[in-house]
Amino acid sequence: MSQDHPRPAWAPRVRRHKIRTLYENDAKGICDEALIDDVGYALLARCQSFIAANQARGGEVPCPSCSRIVPHSRGKEEVLRCRCGWEMTWADYFKTIQNKQLSGAEPVLELFRNFVRSFPSARTPRDKMLLIDQLIHGFHWSLRKGHPTRPVAVNLIAGKLTEVMAFLDELTYGNASTPGLKDNLAEWNENIQTAREWYQGADD
Repeated sequence: MSQDHPRPAWAPRVRRHKIRTLYENDAKGICDEALIDDVGYALLARCQSFIAANQARGGEVPCPSCSRIVPHSRGKEEVLRCRCGWEMTWADYFKTIQNKQLSGAEPVLELFRNFVRSFPSARTPRDKMLLIDQLIHGFHWSLRKGHPTRPVAVNLIAGKLTEVMAFLDELTYGNASTPGLKDNLAEWNENIQTAREWYQGADD
């Protein structure tokens, strides 16, 4: 098989320093629209990659050459072939997804889809900040027990789970913070107490 066919490229998780600066500015009442867009669209690209990777796991691979959907049966040695001429084994394709924090159940996918739909049409910096804040403070949920488990921030922000958790706990809020952020923080604190037993000791 030709080695010239492009491999899928997944958007990286967002660097913590940009998000930290965004919240520090916001707490001081500084509206840096360029930074809001920088962080927001980096998160949007990551959400799109997460959605596409899960679509591929489910049997519909987005072709990295032309973006057509290539159905497959997930057989390890199955060769994925697109009408544009691109091809790759499913095993090789899957290796590009593994160990990149690109998997999650339907509630997480819907959270990410909502951000992809909503962020580009948000009209004000406040609306954008609220969408960013709601996204990074979301959770995976136990479908059986109905409570929050793994924070989705580890799928979106660079670092190990424990590092990302510590980072979120240290984000700056102040009297000048965007209205609504502190409400999100209160909900986050309630959910994280419920989830703490689940993630305590995890380090991936």
